[in-house]
Amino acid sequence: MRRIEDARILMYSHDTFGLGHLRRCRTIAHSLVEDYRGLNILIISGATIAGAFDYRARVDFVKIPSVIKLRNGEYTSMDRHIDLHETLKMRQSIIRHTAETFQPDIFIVDKEPMGLGGEVEETLAFLKKQGTTLVLGLREVMDAPHLLDAEWKRNDVMRKIGQFYDSVWVYGPPDFYDPLVGLDVPASVRSKMDFVGFLQRSTSPDGEADHKPKGDYILVTTGGGGDGSDLIHDVIDAYQEDPTLTHRALIVLGPYMPAKQRQKLMRKGQRCPISRSSNSTTGWKN
Repeated sequence: MRRIEDARILMYSHDTFGLGHLRRCRTIAHSLVEDYRGLNILIISGATIAGAFDYRARVDFVKIPSVIKLRNGEYTSMDRHIDLHETLKMRQSIIRHTAETFQPDIFIVDKEPMGLGGEVEETLAFLKKQGTTLVLGLREVMDAPHLLDAEWKRNDVMRKIGQFYDSVWVYGPPDFYDPLVGLDVPASVRSKMDFVGFLQRSTSPDGEADHKPKGDYILVTTGGGGDGSDLIHDVIDAYQEDPTLTHRALIVLGPYMPAKQRQKLMRKGQRCPISRSSNSTTGWKN
């Protein structure tokens, strides 16, 4: 415990187009610096809006070039003028250089064991030689087992987890779900798994939001919103076509939704009948 009081923790989030990965890292970082007063944490993130969040004292971030996940599961560079391979080389170089300079006591990798396209494997090997404690953090529910199994076998991920990592943290209780269910998990990896429980998050202390409908309502959100316009269109279509839908709906458009799509949805929503009955209204939150 005395060691962790003055420790340096480096966190990595490949975070490409959503909010969950960065929010998870930020929640963990804030909790740790609150409990350990001498701790310093640096988060490496590919989120385009990483700088839009506030960070507590002794928590900072390093932004690496962003990429976009396409509908087919492949990735492409945010900057169309830069090849994806070149983008990944830049990201890999920044991650390695940050680790060399920051000299962390603990390195926590979020969800992707070897990083996006294997970009943290070189850094893991370097830090392993330095004696850094290497931790893999997994959310309680991962991708469909057959898809995850195929991807990990293709990239020899399970063997590499056993080779590099000292601990595997699962952000959930053991009686909720096993994120590696359906996979052939060797004993060397299973023995490193520690179910740490759900991450604790609190609501904003600012009081009741003025956009929140009174009474019961349906919350519609697609997270970051970058690929969520189809769902929002379907919801509005349902309200337009079905007069029996009388629940209020609060539709939240995420920060990654393109401006043109956002404006189109706003116009469509404004044409949606909102007075079929006394409690049939829609609200919007950008």
